[in-house]
Amino acid sequence: MNRHLSRVITMQTLYEWDFRPKSDMAEIKKRNIDNYQEDADQEYIDLTIKGVQKKQKEIDKQIAQAAPEWPLEQIASIDKTILRISIYEILYSNDVPPKVAINEAVELGKTFGGQNSSKFINGVLGTVYRSSSKYDPKDDVKPPTTKEKDEQQ
Repeated sequence: MNRHLSRVITMQTLYEWDFRPKSDMAEIKKRNIDNYQEDADQEYIDLTIKGVQKKQKEIDKQIAQAAPEWPLEQIASIDKTILRISIYEILYSNDVPPKVAINEAVELGKTFGGQNSSKFINGVLGTVYRSSSKYDPKDDVKPPTTKEKDEQQ
């Protein structure tokens, strides 16, 4: 199963639904899956879409708290969609390690977002993760560079 592709399909489905909330989500999802003709993880897509829909109010509150200078309606729709998926994974899913969710979101931001999307997404998700119960301070420790290792010896 291709998890990255599955995230792309999830993102595209939720993005379209954000613009057309009266549309049939199952129809949008099927069309997006059919577009790729590849090995998508249907279970991941279904659980994530349903989870984001169910928790959207709580997720949007997290975005607002993490980026108070950016009202939700001013955030680009694609960035908002990527953030919603990743925050769902960080806070409500035990299937994806938080660092993986953040890295994947940053990559989606680079591919589909604007010039500064990846930095914005990384900042918001870092803030959300650090204030969550899943936060592990060891995740903030960077391995020493080769130069630093040489200086220690």
